[in-house]
Amino acid sequence: MLNHIMLGDGQDIIFLHGWGGSIDSFRGVGEYFSSNYRCTLVDFYGFGDSPLPRVLTLENYVNGVEEIIEKYSMRDVVLVGHSFGGRVAMLMASKNSNIKGIVLVDSAGLKPRFSFKRFCKKVSYRLKKALKMDVSKCGSEDYRKLSGDMRETFKNIVNYHLNFCLKEIKCPTLIIWGKKDKDTPPYMARTLRKRIYNSGLVFLKGGHYSYLDCYGQFLAILKSYFSDICK
Repeated sequence: MLNHIMLGDGQDIIFLHGWGGSIDSFRGVGEYFSSNYRCTLVDFYGFGDSPLPRVLTLENYVNGVEEIIEKYSMRDVVLVGHSFGGRVAMLMASKNSNIKGIVLVDSAGLKPRFSFKRFCKKVSYRLKKALKMDVSKCGSEDYRKLSGDMRETFKNIVNYHLNFCLKEIKCPTLIIWGKKDKDTPPYMARTLRKRIYNSGLVFLKGGHYSYLDCYGQFLAILKSYFSDICK
């Protein structure tokens, strides 16, 4: 089972960190809301104190969160996911009617628009690999830092796009995004808003970590959302 901590009591809210993060990514937010809700913070497999058992897929991460929900007999759960955590939240919400609402913060998971620069990088990588040249400097910074099962897991995650499941998300969805986000650009937020029924979009002035860049505003927005949905 995923390593996790629980703070407070009441309506269940689960916080899902981004790639490379841990329980600490949302600890301050969880502590803030723990006076009114039961806030669960997780370490995804391969991060924090949750070891990576093998090469995993996005479904494996979803199953890890669902194990926690089942263990504590949670009902009407609200998910708050940043970046990679948003991927998990979207897939869960598209499949699980027990999800009462989701908050997507600079979420990953959509297929990127065509980019000539990205296309050239892919062609260059394939040519170098075919010619048995050095490809150690190819790929994203996150990819280059990884090795073994973690690298293969990363490949499984980033190559699995969730555009197909957006129309299956029926719960109230709040989308919070940084206007200056370069990792998951703002056009992705607008796509989510357009394709997820019963969703709303709020832009903040920050970047990919908009919830930290505009921390006070983020807390105020979440507080309003929770008060509406957690009744």
